[in-house]
Amino acid sequence: MFKTIYFIGLITIFGIRLWYRWRARNNEIVVSRSSPLEIALLALGFVGMVLVPNVYVFSPLLAFADYSLPEWAGWLGTAVFAAALWLLWRSHADLGRNWSQTLEVRKGHQLITSGVYKRIRHPMYAAFLLWGLALPLLLHNWIAGWSHLVAFLPLYFLRVPREEQLMHEQFGEAYHAYMERAGRVLPRVFQK
Repeated sequence: MFKTIYFIGLITIFGIRLWYRWRARNNEIVVSRSSPLEIALLALGFVGMVLVPNVYVFSPLLAFADYSLPEWAGWLGTAVFAAALWLLWRSHADLGRNWSQTLEVRKGHQLITSGVYKRIRHPMYAAFLLWGLALPLLLHNWIAGWSHLVAFLPLYFLRVPREEQLMHEQFGEAYHAYMERAGRVLPRVFQK
């Protein structure tokens, strides 16, 4: 059952991403920082976040690495995954036509500091982190359950500084002030 919940969530994620990619399709790109590193990180993300878990869901190839958890752990994973889906949808909705899958600035790009961006600078990464925390509870397998986090962490640590540099170049002091009041993936408890 939890494999099915994972797969339904994955389809939902693809639906969210495709919808917002389609909405931004005609919004001209004025700055692109796409690079071989960017492409490699996105490919690693696809392998760890989508391919490996789906190999587990749809074949017995990784069954040798299964582990057992009580049923409540699967329901906890479902709740965390649902929170990740909501946060991913809300962050896309708040960004609107500013969203891009790669490091890009679009024509008329605005610094979004409202909605889920009010307290968190990178709520999409927070959503992907929640997704990665949910997977070991949903997919009880040492490889498939943890492959998301293994793929996500390099993406996060190598890409976010580049993304923040791009935003700082684009928005200058406004982005610096935003960094002071909003946490990276967790809301700031105490504002500076």
